[in-house]
Amino acid sequence: MRVWPGKPYPLGATYDGRGTNFSLFTESAQAVKLCLFDNGGQETQIELPESTEHCRHGYLPDVAPGQRYGYRVHGPYDPASGQRANPAKLLLDPYAKAIEGQVQWNPAVYGHNQSDPDGPPNLADSAPFMPRCIVINPYFDWRHDAPPDATLHESVIYELHVKGFTMRHPDVPPELRGTYAGLAHPAVIDYLTDLGVTAVELMPVHEFIHAQRLLEKGLRNYWGYDTINFFAPHHEYASPGPPGRQVQQFKQMVLALHQARIEVILDVVYTHTPEGNHLGPTLAYKGIDNVSYYRLVTDHRGRYYDTTGTGNSFNMNHPNVLRMIMDSLRYWITEMHVDGFRFDLAPTLARELHEVDRLSAFFDIIHQDPVISQAKLIAEPWDVGDGGHQVGKFPVQWCEWNALYRDDVRKFWRGDPGTRSEFARRFTGSAELYEKGGRPPYASVNFVTCHDGYTLRDLVSYSHGHNEANQEDDRGREEYNISFNCGHEGHTDDPEVNMRRSRYQRDFLATLLLSQGMPHILHGDEIGRTQHGNNNAYSQDNDTSYVDWEHRDCDLHEFAQRLIALRRDHPIFRRWRWIRGSGTGQPAEVAWYQPNGQPMTDEQWDRPDDHALQIMLDGNHIRGLDLQGQPISDDSFLVLVNAHHEPLAFRIIPGPTGGAWFLVLDTSDWQQDDRRSVQAGEEITMPASSLLLFTDGQ
Repeated sequence: MRVWPGKPYPLGATYDGRGTNFSLFTESAQAVKLCLFDNGGQETQIELPESTEHCRHGYLPDVAPGQRYGYRVHGPYDPASGQRANPAKLLLDPYAKAIEGQVQWNPAVYGHNQSDPDGPPNLADSAPFMPRCIVINPYFDWRHDAPPDATLHESVIYELHVKGFTMRHPDVPPELRGTYAGLAHPAVIDYLTDLGVTAVELMPVHEFIHAQRLLEKGLRNYWGYDTINFFAPHHEYASPGPPGRQVQQFKQMVLALHQARIEVILDVVYTHTPEGNHLGPTLAYKGIDNVSYYRLVTDHRGRYYDTTGTGNSFNMNHPNVLRMIMDSLRYWITEMHVDGFRFDLAPTLARELHEVDRLSAFFDIIHQDPVISQAKLIAEPWDVGDGGHQVGKFPVQWCEWNALYRDDVRKFWRGDPGTRSEFARRFTGSAELYEKGGRPPYASVNFVTCHDGYTLRDLVSYSHGHNEANQEDDRGREEYNISFNCGHEGHTDDPEVNMRRSRYQRDFLATLLLSQGMPHILHGDEIGRTQHGNNNAYSQDNDTSYVDWEHRDCDLHEFAQRLIALRRDHPIFRRWRWIRGSGTGQPAEVAWYQPNGQPMTDEQWDRPDDHALQIMLDGNHIRGLDLQGQPISDDSFLVLVNAHHEPLAFRIIPGPTGGAWFLVLDTSDWQQDDRRSVQAGEEITMPASSLLLFTDGQ
């Protein structure tokens, strides 16, 4: 087969309409062989003829889309010094745009002999047990696709799993369930549009593998946090078609969501890979250039520095590793048209040596990049390394998952002592975390539940995790165990218990969608999805995790729709500037009162036994201008919160206009629609564990 010198850039396999250029970065290789596979699995090896700037490259005029390939790298094998080149191992291209097949866990996929990990290399050929990279056709008709470009303060994020969201959807054809095409189905898009969310945050869709220990137990990597490639859409979410079809199908999904004005945010894992530590397999980066790609222990180069809890961490100090991540981000924005990213274990990306550095090269490059800097950037602001809890410490332009919001809101509604002041901080945007850093309220991504922990239904139904199906001695996620037991563990037919559970779910949804910041909803929470108490369902690729559309809670769904619409219609609940309290010399935009109608005092805030308050939001003084440059105003609202486990009397405070307050929302009786009114000074009795919302608007 003919091979020409080709070009070092772009990296990966690039089809230009006539042939394909292949390029692989490796500093340590002595030679790189491109391995082409025919439909019968027959392998042809071709040495890449040129080396430019540590890139081995060649151009093959006869290679077209659909071609299966991989690499073999010749070079030093000396684990003690971090060198792990082993040409017996077929390696995946880090820049491959599509991959097919899964790792078959044969001893051959390990670069070392498992009985002697620091000894000589394992010379068994791994090719029969490895996935294949696919050359793709990059051309796609986007039909004048226009990103929805929702402003951050108006965003409502809906976290979902491509497979789990559609696997049991009755209106999606069986052959499309669990796929990109299934998510693009009109019935699914209509559901998302009717719910009112502005963005879907997809759990990992980069190509990932299923760990050997899971498969041996009959389990699978359902969540997908074991990324092996950062450019390829995961192949198992593709519906039937030719090799590389997942790329076209992913683009079709994005296009369909954009046409419905729904953004696409990817949950991405750039911190580590499933190659693990010195005992892990050799699938790609280890065999290509282990010293460059991974952080190694300084005085023991045969071991890996790990701040992720997975066995390894990417070497963010190496310019070519940084380039790969930035190339990946740009690729997903420019070629796949996604709108933003949620970065898993984000502090690991900012570790220059050991500590998290807000001025790290990773942040510098992102902020200077004209493409990536314009995307939505959301951090999971913690990892497992020293100083890894970085909530509130990311730079401007970044939003963060606010774990304090999750914990404090749960504790308040559970009735934990001394949580009223923390609830107030979270409700108004967590200014103490973000304002001093020059970030706005929407820097706080507020959530009560996420994929990592209980569903909302299970949060109010269980006092501890039930993870027996994980076959890990029922270990749960204890950090997420701020949970409730409303009188019975798990499923019950007791109407009183189910009524309390339903009310708590409405309390949490109302708190989330009325709070300042960017709300994040876990898929299925709005219809009462349950995982039967499993609060760590990462390995449950089955009905435990899939959305059960047949038994959805239609009343809760309607309540969530109303809340999202209320937030959309009233800018007072989605400010882009900090809410102004009293004592600023300007009209207060929020005021806090005791249930008896008296203003809150320092003494009252500090009372550990009180879990109730009145919150008055003045809509006459919202700072800012609309798109036409006109001052923004809104109705005023009164929020009454009773987190006590018994009814409580409230004396209604006067509103800004002195008129009546009209009931908008009651979590204890959500279906009321009679616009009941109350007057200032009137005393009402609030049911236990409930939230009332009034407005002075007509």
